[in-house]
Amino acid sequence: AVSIPTKGISEPNFRHGKGGERDFILPGNHDKMVGDTIPKPKGGAGGQGPNASPDGEGEDDFIFTLTRDEFLDFFFEDLELPDLIKTQLKDLESYKLHRAGLTTTGMPANLNIIRSMRNAIGRQIALQAPYIEKIEELENKLRRTKSEAEKKKILEEIEEQEKEKNSVPFIDDVDIRYNTFEKRPNPTTQAVMFCLMDVSGSMGDYEKDLAKRFFMLLYIFLERHYEKIDIVFIRHHTTANECTEKEFFYGTETGGTIVSSCLKKMDEVVRDRYNTSDWNIYAAQASDGDNWKNDGNLCITLLDEKIMPVVQYFAYVQVGRDQTYQHIWSNFDGEKPLWKSYVSVAGKYKNFAMDQIDNAKDIYPVFRELFKKKEELK
Repeated sequence: AVSIPTKGISEPNFRHGKGGERDFILPGNHDKMVGDTIPKPKGGAGGQGPNASPDGEGEDDFIFTLTRDEFLDFFFEDLELPDLIKTQLKDLESYKLHRAGLTTTGMPANLNIIRSMRNAIGRQIALQAPYIEKIEELENKLRRTKSEAEKKKILEEIEEQEKEKNSVPFIDDVDIRYNTFEKRPNPTTQAVMFCLMDVSGSMGDYEKDLAKRFFMLLYIFLERHYEKIDIVFIRHHTTANECTEKEFFYGTETGGTIVSSCLKKMDEVVRDRYNTSDWNIYAAQASDGDNWKNDGNLCITLLDEKIMPVVQYFAYVQVGRDQTYQHIWSNFDGEKPLWKSYVSVAGKYKNFAMDQIDNAKDIYPVFRELFKKKEELK
């Protein structure tokens, strides 16, 4: 539930100020005399909680309740998976035409001949029925008539009724029906997100907690907005392994740090299961920034030659206490090895993003910054 103080929803109003000089005449009354004291209005005390007054009247805060879906809609508003290379993604839904009944307007190619003819025949029967009935009545009368003059008159009347009956058009605009179609969402499974998490010994409980919170937020976002998306979980230390969602968030395996192992595993999975011409590929990586000293160049090579040419977007977050935040891609003393390696990559690719998470309160702002809607690159 979300509560808003009543003073926060008051509307502005205009009234005369206390200053200035004004001349006006007020009507008299029968209740008050000169010198009488006017009592204070009730409701001046009121209030809430332990400081509330025992008398007077007040007003509770305005309270409304959000459902889980409404909260998540608000929480993830204006976020998306950036798509900077291939065709635009819109919640991963393509559309397919489905029959949606009939309409009175349309293109000749969509003409429904059977329904149009059925309408035409029905209309003819309905409109010609009175004339047919009248003609049958006149023919019966003709058979009973002896007078030649009367017969001639009846025949003329029958002829007139035949003309009226035949004047009903065989087909009319009101009979025409066209097939109509509507576009319905056709969910596809043409996007995959790779979640790469460092679980090496340098990642303490604090760093792992930040990384898991970030990936949990990403997971909820993907499940909420992209019903059919594939998610590949990869944990790594000196070696990398694809794992289940449960193993990713709750596994306890640890070891040394070789970041290139997770990039190799991602490349292997992409080549095995995800044709780059058919799939939109995304990746999010979290690490404390430590890496084996000779592994940085290999990471750069893998990103340059294997990963960045096939991904729509790659987001890297560095987690841990007292990170030195860097807004401009330049080297400085104290950079973690992996951050320093990735700086050169970020300078070359517009679809590679880097950010740092020092504590839990940074997770959501960083997440929004990484996945906010961006204009498609020209």
